[in-house]
Amino acid sequence: MIVNNINLSWQQQLQSEFEKDYFIKLNNLVETAYANSVIYPPKNLIFNAFNLLNFNDIKVVILGQDPYHKTGQAHGLSFSVNDGVKFPPSLKNIFKELSNDIIPFEMPLSGNLQSWANKGVFLLNSILTVEEAKPSSHKQFGWETFTDNVIKQISDKKEHVVFLLWGNYAKHKVHLIDSTKHLVLQAAHPSPLARGAFFGCKHFSKTNKYLINNGLKPVF
Repeated sequence: MIVNNINLSWQQQLQSEFEKDYFIKLNNLVETAYANSVIYPPKNLIFNAFNLLNFNDIKVVILGQDPYHKTGQAHGLSFSVNDGVKFPPSLKNIFKELSNDIIPFEMPLSGNLQSWANKGVFLLNSILTVEEAKPSSHKQFGWETFTDNVIKQISDKKEHVVFLLWGNYAKHKVHLIDSTKHLVLQAAHPSPLARGAFFGCKHFSKTNKYLINNGLKPVF
């Protein structure tokens, strides 16, 4: 099964999910897709966001939609790209907002956000796989059922997590989160299509402040 590539802490956390009928169907669809088409990210990186960050260490959740669909971009972390890949427009705007919100902030040379994951940022896409050049092509596979349950488990079993919901798609997940014990920050999507509405949200400094106020180390 594809979940053979997910680490032990998450296997234990989500074992009951993996045994459900929808996930067995999802597994078969994903296996068939990789056997017959060019799919991103590479199969061993489908659960990269999970493998870089144990459940207990999550401080922040940044929710994306589905992986980048061009060669060499996706590596299993929302909004992130592999080293050496040109920054996609949304990621460029994320860094631009960071530079205005967190002083000092140096524009990184790479769009690889693994360093964020190492500090407690769970970079989760709602849909974890995509066919090359076909955005949202795996929307009907059942990934959203799975990732909605992941979000709900984080909400139910943890406290003082910051959820960053950017754009209407992510905002529709707000009902999964208990805002009485977590911080939920919503903003326009960082895509240029939002015409700059993302800028000025100050989500990064607000996140750091909330974490510090709850006895946790800042992440940005």
